Amino acid sequence: MKPWGGRFKGKTDPLLERFSASIDYDQALYRYDIEGSKAHTEMLNRIGVLTKEEMKDIAAALDEIQKEIEMGIFTFSSSLEDIHMHIEARLIEKTGEAGKKLHTGRSRNDQVSLDTRMYLKDQLKRVEESLMGLLKGLLQKAEKEKETIMPGYTHMQKAQVVTFSHYLMAYYYMFKRDRERLQNILRGIDVMPLGSGALAGSTMPLDRDFVRKKLGFARVSENSMDSVSDRDFVVDAIYGAAMAMMHMSRLSEDLIIFSSNEAAFVALPDALCTGSSLMPHKKNPDALELIRGKASRVISDLFSIFTILKGLPMTYNRDLQEDKEPLFHAIETVKESLAVMTLCIAGMKADRKRMERAVRESYMPAVEMAEYLTLKGVPFREAHGIVGRLVRDCEEKGKPFKNLTITTLKKFSPLFEKDVFASIDPQAILKNRKTEGAASFKEVERQINAEKVYCNR
Repeated sequence: MKPWGGRFKGKTDPLLERFSASIDYDQALYRYDIEGSKAHTEMLNRIGVLTKEEMKDIAAALDEIQKEIEMGIFTFSSSLEDIHMHIEARLIEKTGEAGKKLHTGRSRNDQVSLDTRMYLKDQLKRVEESLMGLLKGLLQKAEKEKETIMPGYTHMQKAQVVTFSHYLMAYYYMFKRDRERLQNILRGIDVMPLGSGALAGSTMPLDRDFVRKKLGFARVSENSMDSVSDRDFVVDAIYGAAMAMMHMSRLSEDLIIFSSNEAAFVALPDALCTGSSLMPHKKNPDALELIRGKASRVISDLFSIFTILKGLPMTYNRDLQEDKEPLFHAIETVKESLAVMTLCIAGMKADRKRMERAVRESYMPAVEMAEYLTLKGVPFREAHGIVGRLVRDCEEKGKPFKNLTITTLKKFSPLFEKDVFASIDPQAILKNRKTEGAASFKEVERQINAEKVYCNR
């Protein structure tokens, strides 16, 4: 009989049983459901609902059920809908009347909220650890490439000289924000909803604070209606995953371009690439392309949960069952993607000579040339125009900056002196930048040293 069977005359239509079943995916919550049930059992013993022997029997049976699930011998059926009903039904088989008492003062409404919060407290800590692994990998690579110069881009056009280290640190700070965002999200998740019942609490003297302490939550929820209908924490978790995936997708895009034959700034590790079934020479950046593709699906998970929640009336509605698939997908995808990206950063190799050649064959020092004139008293807008005309002349004549003479430069401004060549040398540029956070050798060194403290604390 269904837990609600007393209200109905007939049986549930098998079609509805299949349609409404969530066991195919929410069985991932089994450990958390069992852990929450154990804490609830101890609390029921404290308030006199369960005897000490009943409590022990239930706890032992729950341990057996967990082993059965983990050994793959537990029987799942769509007729029991979800993981909560499966565990309760098996518990009653094992303990009889004692098992029937477990649901006292508890609804699946607050039970599923509890399980999902416990799942996220566990899984997001793992994501946070993976983010820290990626941060350490980026920091190590950045330290190794402190002296490697490369073009920095805007609009996919060469813009200014930077170091490869500074480039890597840009993504380091993105992922650092992702980690700090997850830490904030975890604080919002750390609320214990059990004891809210279906929506209005209970006349039973439930000791919610005991359960909170037993399960390691920071606080109990304050409003029973909000507790069972709240899925903001699910939105937050998927949002955190989507942001990390978006950042990984951007990094993937860059590295795909940088590893192309045309750029060839980096070589990706063979272990994360594949070949072609037709073209023997190919080395395809499949791992990065998959991260880029999977990012779109995690972003879709975020839109999915927003759409599920946007029109729901108070309090619990069965629509909320649909939050599990996008949530589980987002969390598993971000964990796997972080692992792949960490391997990619550790294994990729920079072609330092090619990067530097791309810098020296460009007109990127035009910015510093304009600043040179500005320091000589020329208004920046005027200096910008002078150097712009110089660049256009060089392009028309096919002449790189490195072949310019002082005679040519003075045709554009008499303020140019021989010291201009030292000021536009890429190495000199990276030494002379003065602003905090700039792409300079000194600032990159400072950032790396500061972040070593962060990563090692």
